[in-house]
Amino acid sequence: MFEQVEGQVQASVEWLRLFVEGLGALVIAAGIVVVVVALARHLLSDRGGNFGPIRLTFARYLTLALELQLAADILSTSVAPTWDRIGKLAAIAVIRTALNYFLSKELQAEGASPAEATGAPPRPDRP
Repeated sequence: MFEQVEGQVQASVEWLRLFVEGLGALVIAAGIVVVVVALARHLLSDRGGNFGPIRLTFARYLTLALELQLAADILSTSVAPTWDRIGKLAAIAVIRTALNYFLSKELQAEGASPAEATGAPPRPDRP
């Protein structure tokens, strides 16, 4: 009986992992669509060469997608934690965390506050 319950839990977690991975891919796809539309508007309106706001928008989508993909990897490792999977998860987590860190730095360098970079509403003490 224990093996049956364990199998059901593993199957449920695998389905959840698949859903989270798919959601991450959808976030990237949505970001690409939003950026392509914004880029087309930008190029058609002859606003000059400043693509900063478009890059910031895409970075927000990528940051969210990276978080979702990391969550999917954590789910995958939690079901069958072998040392091989744990090592791969650690490597992936380091790479994705570094990418996320540098994306956040770039967002801040472009002039977005941390709240704007994550899409959070502005704090009351900030305009």
